[in-house]
Formats: sequence, C-alpha cells, structure tokens
Amino acid sequence: MTDETKELDFESFRVRPEVLETVAGLAAGSVDGVASLVGGGLGKKASARGISVAVEESSLSVDAHLSVRFGVPMKSLAQAVQKSVSDALYNTTGWPVSRVEVFVDDVVFDEQD
Repeated sequence: MTDETKELDFESFRVRPEVLETVAGLAAGSVDGVASLVGGGLGKKASARGISVAVEESSLSVDAHLSVRFGVPMKSLAQAVQKSVSDALYNTTGWPVSRVEVFVDDVVFDEQD
C-alpha cells in the first residue's frame, strides 16, 4: 500500500484518503479568493479533485491545486489556504499536518457587466 492510498487508522475505525480530501477541499474552497479546485493538476500526485492527502508515518501531507480570482494577493491566499486546510484536517482527525503545498494552476477573471 503506497502513502497515497494508505488509510488513516484510529484503532476502532479507518478513514480513507478520499474522505480526508473532501475535508481538505471544503476547507481550501472556503478561503476568499479561491475560485475552485483544479482537477488533474501538473504534479504526479494530483487527484482528479484537485487535492490529494497522503498519510505519512505520523502526519498528513496535502497538495492543493487551485484556480484563484484575479487581483487576490497569491502569497496571502496560499497562506490562508494552508492554515484553513491544516486546521480542518487536524480538527477532524487529531493528526498533525506536516505540509500543505498550494499550486495556483489558473487565474479567473470576473465577468464585467
């Protein structure tokens, strides 16, 4: 079983990575300035949903591929996504998050009237 498919084991129940990806995706998508998650991404670990969570020895790691709104400062947006995803996964699982890599794959321009 590879790190990408390893389940999180809580002794009495297990959590599949897809569930963790849903939690992380909702947290990333809630950050102001994130237009959407971008499926596929350019990285080899990118999932079709735009976010992948790997279960490591004693922590979780995340890759998030995003489409962001034009004009939003990308550094502060990436930091907000890192915090939101890390907090959501820790609060859900109790496991520390070792890293959240944020990839801006697209910029969306708001339509003008």
